[in-house]
Order: sequence, then C-alpha cells, then structure tokens
Amino acid sequence: MQMRRTKIIATLGPATDSRESLASIIKAGANVLRINLSHGSVEEQAGRALRVREVAEEVGREVALLADLRGPKIRIDEFINGSVTLDPGDHFFLDASDDPAPGNGNGVGVTYAGLPDDVNPGQMLLLDDGLITMKVLEIQDRKIICEVIAGGELGSRKGLNLQGGGLSIPGIAEHDIVDIKRAAQMDVDYLAVSFPSSAEDMVQARNMLREAGSQAQLVAKIERTEAIQNLDSIIAASDAVLVARGDLGVEIGDAELPGLQKEIIRAALAQNRVVITATQMMQSMIENPIPTRAEVLDVANAVIDGTDAVMLSAETAVGKHPTKVIEAMHRVCVGAERHCDTIDEFRRPGAELKRIDEAIAMAAMYMAMHVHVHAIIALTESGSTAQWLSRVRTSVPIFALSPLAESRRRMALYRDVYPVHHVQKWDDIDQAVAQAISNLAAKGYLGAGDRVIITMGDALGKEGGTNTLRLVQVGDGGAAENQNELDLR
Repeated sequence: MQMRRTKIIATLGPATDSRESLASIIKAGANVLRINLSHGSVEEQAGRALRVREVAEEVGREVALLADLRGPKIRIDEFINGSVTLDPGDHFFLDASDDPAPGNGNGVGVTYAGLPDDVNPGQMLLLDDGLITMKVLEIQDRKIICEVIAGGELGSRKGLNLQGGGLSIPGIAEHDIVDIKRAAQMDVDYLAVSFPSSAEDMVQARNMLREAGSQAQLVAKIERTEAIQNLDSIIAASDAVLVARGDLGVEIGDAELPGLQKEIIRAALAQNRVVITATQMMQSMIENPIPTRAEVLDVANAVIDGTDAVMLSAETAVGKHPTKVIEAMHRVCVGAERHCDTIDEFRRPGAELKRIDEAIAMAAMYMAMHVHVHAIIALTESGSTAQWLSRVRTSVPIFALSPLAESRRRMALYRDVYPVHHVQKWDDIDQAVAQAISNLAAKGYLGAGDRVIITMGDALGKEGGTNTLRLVQVGDGGAAENQNELDLR
C-alpha cells in the first residue's frame, strides 16, 4: 500500500466488533480508532478498547485509541409511540419541567432544564440535525410553545440546537465526569471533548483527566457558535481540534460551514495543533460500496487544506462496508496529497522559537526543503519532536523511532509521521545513528544511497532532550556513510 500522509480515524461499532472486521480495517489503513461514548453500554465500550489493543498488536500496527465524550447535547425525551409526524403550522411544546409527561403530537419533554431561560420568542429551534424547524412563540412556565416551520417525522431522543447559538449549557456535563474516569480506565490516547464553549471547558476536562490518572491528549470538538467566538483560546488550551460539521452546521447554517472549516484548520495549524475534519465524509458508503464524487471532493479538499486526519463515523460503526470505506478514504487521501502545495512557502517565517526541540525541528524541515532527502528520522521518547516536524508540510516522510508504546500510538495521529518501535542499544551517537538507519533499512523504508536527516538528543534516551541534527547517507547494508563528504546536488 502506498504511504499516506493524512491519517484516518474510524469509529467503532457493531460493524467492527468482530476481531476479523477490526483487523481488516486496521490493515486497510485506519490509524486511530474512535469509541463514541454516546453509544453502547459500559461493557461494550470497554470490550472495544481491549480488542483494539489486542488486534493492533496481532497485526503489528501502531494504532491510537480515541474516546469521544457525550457532552452536554440537548435532546428531546421519548414519545409514547416512538415518533410523531409534524406538519408546518402545527403548534408543539417543549417541556423543560422536572417530570414531563411522555411525548405525543402536542409536545415532548426536553433534557435541558435551562432551555426556557435561554430562548426568546422569534428564535428558531432546530431538531434532528435541522430536519425539523420550529419558531418560538412564547414561554409558559417551563414550557416553550413553538410553531412548526419545517415538519416531518420526529423520533424520540433526537438532538436540539438553537439557531445562532447562545445556550448557556455548561461544556462539561455531569455524565462526562463519569465518562472521563472510564476513558482513563480504558487507557485511551486521546479524549475528545464535545461542545466546549471556552478554554475553561478544556482546562476543566484536562484537570479531571489527570486526576483520573491519564496522560491522554485532549481534542476540542468545534461544534458550537460560542466555540467559534472563542476559537483561538480553545485551540491554545487543547492538543488537537476537530471540525465537527454536524452540530456546527446546524447552528451556523450550511452556507457558512465551508469557510469556517478552512478557518478552523488554518487557526489550528497556526498554533501548531493537530486538526481533524469529520462528519458525513463518506456518508453514502453506509449503504454503498463506493463513495459519491461529492464525497471524494469533500475529503480531498480537507486534505489539501492541511487537515492532519479525516474521520469516519457511522460509515465504519454501523455501515455495510467498513473495510471498503477505509480503502476508499486511503485512495482519495493519497490522490489529493499529490496536489498539495508543500514546499513553496516555509511557514512561520521570523517566528520566535521557544523550545530547543522545536528549533531543531524547524531547522530539519528547512533543510528538507532545500536539500533533497528521502526521509527524516526522529529519535524521540515523548514524540514531541515528531509533532513539531509534522507541523511543516513537506513531501518527505517522517519516521518517528520511539521505545514507548504510548508515544508511538499518540504519533499515529500526526500527519506525515510514521511511528516505529525502536529500542536504543548504544550511548554513542554514531552507533545510535547507524542502528536507527539499520532498523528502517531492514523494514524496507531506506536503501543504499538514500540521504536522510536525523534529529536526536546528545543525551540519548532523555525525554524532551532533542538538540542535535545530522544529515547522513545510507551505505550498503543500511550503514551510515561519512556525512562530511555528502554531495548535496
């Protein structure tokens, strides 16, 4: 399989619960596997996490595990008959009282008690991802009286959004506190925080996660109008951001979504954060074995915009063709990467570099753009140097060699980075360089005559100690030739 620079996130579910199906999507190219804590029992979610670790080891792939919090999503309650059909002009109430009656054609309960305090007459409420639209007419005690503008069938437990945002619901819900502890127990590599509205939400989630004993990195899902208003501070408080186009599109309107997607990607890259693009990327493949041309263009445009990863949800969780959708995503990403503008402009010119490993990474990328090299090798403990390297877009693969499984799994999300298990056996730098090159040559990544850049620390094995850069050439049998005599032409 051709090396792909953009990473693929696949959501787990009934379609991937068998070990055979899970192994198949990992072999097809899934780099990160997502457990959506909104679906499935505690036992099912824990079982999926355990299978990911076991199957990934069996097939010999470095795969990260991401848990996705439910967040404070507002939903309507249950209908007596499971659903109702609403017509334009109908009056329908939403009951936010403590003990609402079961739903019927006249109204239904809602999970957010503060909704009557947050809405005003004339505002629009969007239900079931915007398929049902209601206009607020008046508030009577804890009931919101609405007029149906766009009708249709409305089922139990469907989501609700306020057009334009403005709900005061907190970013971390009560059930999220429990789920954070469960995610820590599952030993996830990433935790996605749903519906954060401010940097404080991310700080609170990080503190809870650390108290639970987990060092997982945090992903901020951008899906509220308030998150757009506080975008830069939320990015700064996170390790990665996710463009969650479902609820975000409902709140801001679909016409604004394409431009905002590009804005979020640019903002994340400007702060050297990992960025993920998600939601309905290959939705038709839930049923069909091939994607639509519109879906192909959607994925390709996200890749060309610079996203680190593209995410699949129902396509792999409940779809009929989980392996085929990964294969299709792989093909589209590889095709789009051939058209990425990677070397015309070196990012962040004149920026002040505050960390030594960041400075070494920027120097390595500058060299890679001006001297023809086949690969960059990062000898890294924590993976931070590999992350800095991946922030500058080039066509040069970055092989991140680390002895730590948790670091290798985390790096599976970084664009352009290929994590490799490597245990350093030498304290001498020359021997360490030779050993690293030999490891990659044995795996078929390097051959005689290839020129590579190597970053490492002069105190080998020390976390955060990257301070050295070398340009070497691979000799016969995978040895490193004298780097003082390289022809740079």
